[in-house]
Formats: sequence, structure tokens, C-alpha cells
Amino acid sequence: MRQVKETVTLLENLGARLRRARLDRNDSMATFSERLGVSEKTVRALEQGLPTVQVGTWINALWLLDAVEPLERLLEPRESLLERARRADTTPRRRASRRRE
Repeated sequence: MRQVKETVTLLENLGARLRRARLDRNDSMATFSERLGVSEKTVRALEQGLPTVQVGTWINALWLLDAVEPLERLLEPRESLLERARRADTTPRRRASRRRE
């Protein structure tokens, strides 16, 4: 498996943050692994940022730590400038109400 330097660093940082979050919740590795349904070895691999851990395990761990919400915005379809302009053209024009004197 070819590893990109930035990917390795990102996974290591993410693993360190996962460890901090687990410790902030005062969960031992044994307790967290039991709640996650994996072995302590897998939790250790998560915290070390090893690229061999399945993405589903990562998502479950983030869910346990109530940190999965940012994932929902990953790879969201982005609106192009053309789509934005077309939408602006279809918006009905509004006129100001007439003043009463």
C-alpha cells in the first residue's frame, strides 16, 4: 500500500484526537473497545492512526464520541456559479409596497 505523507500525518493527528476524546470521557481502552464492539488492539490502531482500520470502525468510534456530524458534510454536492445564477433568475421579483400618504 502506497502511503502519502500527508495522509499518514492526518491519520496520526486524528488518532491522537480520538485518544484525547476517549480520555476526556474517562473511558478506558477496554471500556471503549467493548462499547465499540472491537478489540483493544483495534482501538490502539485507531489511536495510532494506522491506515489499516476500516472506515466503518472510524465512523462508529466518532458516533460513540458524538463527533460524526461533520462527516455528513463531506463531499456534499457544490452549487456551481452557473446554477447559482440560474436560481437567481427564477426568483420572482418583489416590488416595494406603495406608500400611503
